[in-house]
Amino acid sequence: MTDDMPYGGPESDMSAESADGRSADFADSASSEAARKAELATRLARVEERIEGACRAAGRRRDEVTLVVVTKTHPASDVRLLAELGVRDVAENRDQEAAQKAAACAGAGLDWHFVGQLQTNKARSVAGYANHVHSVDRARLVSALSAAAVRAEREIGCLVQVALDAPSGSVGERGGVAPDGVADLADAVAAAQGLRLDGVMTVAPLTGPLAGRPRAAFDRLWEVSTALRVAHPAATMVSAGMSSDLEEAVLAGATHVRVGSAVLGDRPRLR
Repeated sequence: MTDDMPYGGPESDMSAESADGRSADFADSASSEAARKAELATRLARVEERIEGACRAAGRRRDEVTLVVVTKTHPASDVRLLAELGVRDVAENRDQEAAQKAAACAGAGLDWHFVGQLQTNKARSVAGYANHVHSVDRARLVSALSAAAVRAEREIGCLVQVALDAPSGSVGERGGVAPDGVADLADAVAAAQGLRLDGVMTVAPLTGPLAGRPRAAFDRLWEVSTALRVAHPAATMVSAGMSSDLEEAVLAGATHVRVGSAVLGDRPRLR
């Protein structure tokens, strides 16, 4: 090395190469994000068309139905892109994943819905981020959620999950209380501190006389909702329908449809 050669010369060249590499990585990342956002926008538009069509067929206004996008197993980056595209209601069915995403997307103006079976020992965590819990199906869970909501100084909207395949007095295989148990459980929610009774939820059953008949199942849920509103007029929320049967749910009176794969595509495998 000669005295007139700056010591930083070769190192500066290497830094430039590194910077170029970082720039290329950033450009690739930005391009990938833009492509994903465009894909989500296209999928959202298709789902919107389906909901609007179902509303027209049912003689309902589009604003009577809320789209809740179920983002389970998809990354928080997708949730942020959905928020940029105007989505406000997102759902998860596992607390660990939901809590992490809610924290990662804080400030995005999202309404978080918890839609999976919920263990009582997860109530405190869920009460920290969920605005709505769709899967209330037993008195012990009501007590746990109430205590957690009071501790967190929050009010959580609750839906009684109805298991349309469950025999009288029992609980469904995928959670939910039999229709004849809805009234008592709803009374418990309405009386609990920190909780608000918002309505009912169901998943189209896989067994029993309503299996494979989503419209009939959702009509039955509407009957349960109608009976509930006699005692609790404000419990007007009816959560039903997913990617495969949202039209039947809207036709039967659903106020909220929970759509995942139709918006986000195939789910990544859980690690």
